[in-house]
Amino acid sequence: MANVLVYIDTPGEHLHKTDRELLTLAGMLGEPVVALCGVLTDGVSAELGAHGAGVLYQPAEDGLGDVLVAGKAAFLAAAAVEAKADAVLLGNTFEAKEIAARVGIRLSSGVITDAIAVGEDFSVTKSVFAGSYTVNASVTTGCPIITVKANSVEIATVQGGSSPEVRRVHVAVPSHAARITERSERAVSGRPSLDEARIVVAGGRGVDGNFGPVEELADALGGAVGASRAATDAGWIDHSAQIGQTGKTVSPQLYISAGISGAIQQKAGMQTAKVIVAVNKDPDAPVFDIADFGIVGDLSTVLPQATAEINNRRS
Repeated sequence: MANVLVYIDTPGEHLHKTDRELLTLAGMLGEPVVALCGVLTDGVSAELGAHGAGVLYQPAEDGLGDVLVAGKAAFLAAAAVEAKADAVLLGNTFEAKEIAARVGIRLSSGVITDAIAVGEDFSVTKSVFAGSYTVNASVTTGCPIITVKANSVEIATVQGGSSPEVRRVHVAVPSHAARITERSERAVSGRPSLDEARIVVAGGRGVDGNFGPVEELADALGGAVGASRAATDAGWIDHSAQIGQTGKTVSPQLYISAGISGAIQQKAGMQTAKVIVAVNKDPDAPVFDIADFGIVGDLSTVLPQATAEINNRRS
């Protein structure tokens, strides 16, 4: 059975949703093994066992959590060699993509990013050219290194799994590796992470500076709040909420686009969503070309009505 190495970065007390998705995918493709950069808590150890991970690799050296991608890539490459990995899976964040690229160089292996499905032969389905095409791709050299979009896999667990065996890997961290010198807490919104959310409500130029209706609908649905570049550039919302070709790429079960025209740059970040609902005053807005459901109307009227109806049905 193939050894499928899953990279997990500083999970905290419990695994992130994307970590559990990667472990589920690894179990579908072969035998999950894990390379964990960060502290192993009892909760994480139990979750890893429940997802079928029998072996866990950690760096033998302390302080690896304080280095950026160069050190993490060195660790993951060493773990892949130690595990005799047949494939390596990572999340699809910007940092994970850079780590994947560096590991590919170290292992002389091919790298595929933005995967939305992975076959048993490690062939990958992904979107290219700003989401204009869906293609199948395969690595022909070395161990396939694949970054997988969130919400691409239904999470499953293995009943009765035991905590994984921990093995230490010596890592030669590059002397020039950048290190973290200071950390600061980010304000907690209470909403799910934009990268992992199953529901995303995004606002654009049409909100005209007022994200209240967008946030209220997202909260009613238990979703995350996103935005177009026009909205973040205008200072209406933090740039961390930007979705699109120059922002984050999301693949939620439900994506609600409010007041966003749907230019190709925006579509590149969200059109792999399972269901797309568009709200726009312009009936000719490009977003309606990819929407499963479209509402021609003023978002300041439509979104509060939707929020009120959702809340009424829950009461």
